[in-house]
Amino acid sequence: QVQLVESGGGLVQAGGSLRLSCAASGRTLRNFLMGWFRQAPGKEREFVAQITRSGSTTYYADSVKGRFTISSDNAKNTVYLQMNSLKPDDTAVYYCAAADTYYVPTTSSEFYSWGQGTQVTVSS
Repeated sequence: QVQLVESGGGLVQAGGSLRLSCAASGRTLRNFLMGWFRQAPGKEREFVAQITRSGSTTYYADSVKGRFTISSDNAKNTVYLQMNSLKPDDTAVYYCAAADTYYVPTTSSEFYSWGQGTQVTVSS
């Protein structure tokens, strides 16, 4: 099983940028389809972005399309989420997770091996 650790969260003003990292250990990320999710206070966890094992195909939630970019570096066994033009509505705990599937979109229920999350707070 793969272990995931997120980092890179913080406090940023609206319009700013952050890059989140998800470092994997135990297994190589080439074995998984990876996803980023987020959960705001009082809300259910929601999908943000997915990337296939090869890194060739990505898929985004409509709310972040054009602002967020998911990428992977297999040499570093790390997945990233570049977040630009941040809005207060992007405030949430961000999680990465792995799935054994091959294609996007993959349903959220297929993801497992969740990390502990990293807090992103966007001030207005």
